[in-house]
Amino acid sequence: MENILLVVTLVVLIASVAFYYFREVSKKTDGGELAKELGSALENLRAEMQRLNSEQRQEVHAKLDRTNDQLYRGISDSQKSAAAQFEQMMKNMQEASKTMQDVTGKLATLDATNKQVLDFSGQLQNLQNILKNPKQRGVLGEYWLETLLGNVLPKDAYKVQYHLGVNEATGKELIADAVILVRDQIIPIDAKFSLENYNRLMEEQDPARKVQLEKDLKSDIQTRIDETSKYIQQQNGTMNFAFMFIPAEGVYYNLMNAEIGSGINSRNLLEYAFSKHVMIVSPTSFFAYLQTVLLGLRELQLEKSTQDILKRVADLGKHFRAFAEFHSKVGNNLTTVINQYNLSSNELKKMSKDVVKITDGSSDDVLEMATIERPVIE
Repeated sequence: MENILLVVTLVVLIASVAFYYFREVSKKTDGGELAKELGSALENLRAEMQRLNSEQRQEVHAKLDRTNDQLYRGISDSQKSAAAQFEQMMKNMQEASKTMQDVTGKLATLDATNKQVLDFSGQLQNLQNILKNPKQRGVLGEYWLETLLGNVLPKDAYKVQYHLGVNEATGKELIADAVILVRDQIIPIDAKFSLENYNRLMEEQDPARKVQLEKDLKSDIQTRIDETSKYIQQQNGTMNFAFMFIPAEGVYYNLMNAEIGSGINSRNLLEYAFSKHVMIVSPTSFFAYLQTVLLGLRELQLEKSTQDILKRVADLGKHFRAFAEFHSKVGNNLTTVINQYNLSSNELKKMSKDVVKITDGSSDDVLEMATIERPVIE
């Protein structure tokens, strides 16, 4: 806009100058010279206007080019900035997606863990329900006993639910929870134990009530010891002792430390058990006993193997004696053969001498036969 005003002002100025010049010239010259000068002035004016227009056009084009460059750079910078922002946004979205995937995976893992915890809680509840039932608790104790025996002893060294005959006092069948077979003898094992009275005793806080519960528990344990001792049937091949298996280490610990019943009677429960030839064991102590039994079984097996070796050596001695007889017969036969050989050699030598005499041969022609000495048989 400023350039257009400048051009208009310049044109007006030139026109004013031309008008003034024309007026002055008209005073001095005639019309022909005036026209000539006027044409020349107009031509100069036209040339000047073309020049100014060209310069103005070039200036406008230059400004337009600069403006285009600025616009292009601005647009390019905006595009680059937008692209960088878009790339950063995509990167952030990818990281957010990855974070969501991680969170989803962790939630799934947490859900699985929660399910396992719930399953474990259910299993614990089932175990508690089993332990509340005396019969099921007895089955569980027998299972632990069988598992312990199977982990230590060979299968042919123990039996479960073994029939030991009939109780003469009650007429009931005696079926031990398990037995250990040691050569031709049997070690009975009973896995019964009353846990209700023990738990009540451990939870009781009243001293007077605790004394009564202690009496009840002691009486109950003595009853279990008596039941275990009934499995000792030496006439049926058992040894003179039996094992009373207590599946709970804590209960066994209290019994071993005489913390139950020791204040009621001077003879504690362990002494009572020993008097009945019953050995009270827990899983840990029973494992040690089983290791001793296993060593004994190995020694018995070694003894049996030694006896087999001695028997085979005795059989080998018989074979040696039989072979010696045959060997002597062979020696005698060899002696007879050698004697016959020496006799035939002498006869052959005599025949050779006779032939030499008949043929007038020399003594060198006589056959010399070697004599074999008889073997010496000791």
